[in-house]
Amino acid sequence: MAKKLHNRGTVLPEHGKRNILITSALPYVNNVPHLGNLIGSVLSADVFSRFCRGRGINTLYVCGTDEYGTTSETRALLEKCTPQQLCDKYHVIHAAVYDWFNIDFDIFGRTPTKLQTEITQDIFLKLYRNGFLEERVTSQLYCQQHQSFLADRFVEGECPICGYADAHGDQCDSCGQLLDSLDLKSPRCKVDGSTPITKDTKHMFLELDKLQSEVDMFFQESASKGAWSSNGKEITSAWLKEGLKPRSITRDMKWGTEVPLPGYENKVIYPWFDACIGYVSITAHYTDQWQQWWRNPDEVQLYQFIGKDNVAYHSVMFPGSQIGTRDTWTKLHHLATTEFLTYEGGKFSKSRGTGVFGDSAQKTNVPSDVWRYYLLAHRPETSDSEFNWDDFISSNNNMLLKNLGNFVSRVVKFVNSKHFNCIVPSYTNYHEPSFDTWKEEINVLLTQYIRNLEAVKLRAALSKVLQISQQGNIFLQSNSLNNKLAENEPSKCAAVIGLALNLIHLLSSVIAPYMPDSATLINTQLRADPLAIPDYWTADSIKPGHEIGQAAYLFTTIKPEKGEEWREMFGSRKVKKLKEDEAIQKATKKAAMKSSELDVTSLVKASKDLQEERSVTGA
Repeated sequence: MAKKLHNRGTVLPEHGKRNILITSALPYVNNVPHLGNLIGSVLSADVFSRFCRGRGINTLYVCGTDEYGTTSETRALLEKCTPQQLCDKYHVIHAAVYDWFNIDFDIFGRTPTKLQTEITQDIFLKLYRNGFLEERVTSQLYCQQHQSFLADRFVEGECPICGYADAHGDQCDSCGQLLDSLDLKSPRCKVDGSTPITKDTKHMFLELDKLQSEVDMFFQESASKGAWSSNGKEITSAWLKEGLKPRSITRDMKWGTEVPLPGYENKVIYPWFDACIGYVSITAHYTDQWQQWWRNPDEVQLYQFIGKDNVAYHSVMFPGSQIGTRDTWTKLHHLATTEFLTYEGGKFSKSRGTGVFGDSAQKTNVPSDVWRYYLLAHRPETSDSEFNWDDFISSNNNMLLKNLGNFVSRVVKFVNSKHFNCIVPSYTNYHEPSFDTWKEEINVLLTQYIRNLEAVKLRAALSKVLQISQQGNIFLQSNSLNNKLAENEPSKCAAVIGLALNLIHLLSSVIAPYMPDSATLINTQLRADPLAIPDYWTADSIKPGHEIGQAAYLFTTIKPEKGEEWREMFGSRKVKKLKEDEAIQKATKKAAMKSSELDVTSLVKASKDLQEERSVTGA
């Protein structure tokens, strides 16, 4: 059952203030999330929600498992259990993964609930009454082997667009194109491998074509005001340019929301239609005043975090459904869309044992903050990015340990020493003009950090954090912080220490969205409360006379040879072999096509020669 995860009390929109509602794509419950799933939605949304709270913005972050549909039915068949039992099992696994990665949801819920049924059916019936649903008889693949219509995820075959051999009936994982199962070449039943036949069945269709102009108007306004990420805009624009078409929103299966119409007792609402409604129903589990969030467009901004393969559902279909009800809805304000994260150049695959999955990352004994940092520093914002073990180790040893960790450790240890005995000295009695210049440089970086995060440019903002930390290291170096300075120029040493301690406190606030455990450890060493992310840094939050705690390492060195150990553990060699096999297959296919072209050319030439010969001989 959905549950609140924190003691913040029930967060509701506040009149006259900025209120932000954040969702991350509801992960399919039937598998364990891998690193690409994490950075594509939940982790990115977590950073933004932590930033918003750190800025004092009224914020609600909602997520949960997407449990209905054929993916769950298929997996349940493989695991020999009911869909409900399967979902119960994997919901716990998902929650544990996100807990380890420190994802700070306000609520992490589920879709198979009474509220999900009520809200989904209400939207369905309003669309029906408003003339946006139409019954149609369609041809659908039917498995004679187990005597059942095959929902899209029960069908696999060759993609008609890119030729990928294992495309699903509703979408190709290779090219991302949404498909109709009838368009697949050489279709096969995923349950028993048999070749299905086509058979007629009736379904309800959402007539998106009737909503095209209104959806287009919504898109133009929202994408402009909300500054959507470029790939989200491009994908949505392509859909609208091609022209929206009616799409079936019912399916012949059992695991899903019941269709509230007579004659549809053996069908359910298609999960693509009600998955996004899960955001609403999970919010309704969080508070019975959910409409303050979801029917309040004048006072609530909706930010949604997804991978590029989910764009159309969030930018076209869900807004189209909202518009078609003719009710007042909080609709999408900002769409944060990522490209794909690959694993050492290949794909994450649980079945093949390739890639790092959420339940196995902790087996490396590398703290979750280091994982968070690496994934966010390599967030695939404008193009696909790659997880690489050498880069992972280098990021920890060089960017975190030698930069941020070194700065914090050097200052805190110095204050722990005999010179100050853990007491912050009076640091306002000494001043140099260069101190003011340095503080202004820090504030320029702070302003850029805030602007980047406001625009959901998470990678750019993270780079500003490390630049601020590096400015701290440069400040210590240029002022020669050492025992000699403490002994010969105590007033200057006190001023340097005071400013450095205050910069560390600022760093704890700006790294908190990215590395929350590290921020907490810094504040523990400072014996200071968390600092809100300020508009302007005044360098006076840590006062003279304050007693700090003992120094502790934020990060530890990872030996470079661990890379090979982890490659072995997480299937990097398998990825390499798969890439080599794919290259051989492509080369073979190319050679075959070239050979075929030559054969055709030879045949054409032979035919022409024969025709010429006949014309000469009169045959």
